[in-house]
Amino acid sequence: MSNPFTSFLSQWLADRRLKEFVAYWDELEATVVGVYRQKMSVEAAEPIFERVWPWLRVHYEEWADLIRPFWLRTKAGGQPVTQDPFRLLLSLQHPQAIKGNWQAMQHLPAAREALNQFILSRARQE
Repeated sequence: MSNPFTSFLSQWLADRRLKEFVAYWDELEATVVGVYRQKMSVEAAEPIFERVWPWLRVHYEEWADLIRPFWLRTKAGGQPVTQDPFRLLLSLQHPQAIKGNWQAMQHLPAAREALNQFILSRARQE
C-alpha cells in the first residue's frame, strides 16, 4: 500500500528509479507496521521481507547521500534523528525483529518525512 501524500508528490517525478525505490519503501513500511501492530504474521511477512529488504539494501546506496540532509532534519520519539532511519530499518535481519521494535516504529515517520522532502526537492528540479 502506498503512502497517499508520497504518491501525490511523486506524480511530478520523471525518475523511474526513484519511483521504484519509493514503491519498495512503501512495501517495507507497510510490512513493518503490519507486523508491529500484529495485523500481519511474521510468516506472512517473510516472503515480502525476503524480496524487499535485499533490494532496498542495494538500491538505497544510490540515494543515501542525497537523502541524508533531509533525515538529519527529522525527529524520532521527539528527539532529533542522529542515525540514518533508512539504514536502521534496513538493518533488520528478519521479520521477527520487527515485533515489539519501538525504535523501528519511531523511525518510520522520520524516514517517510525525509523521503517526502527529498521527492519534493527532486520534483522542483525536474
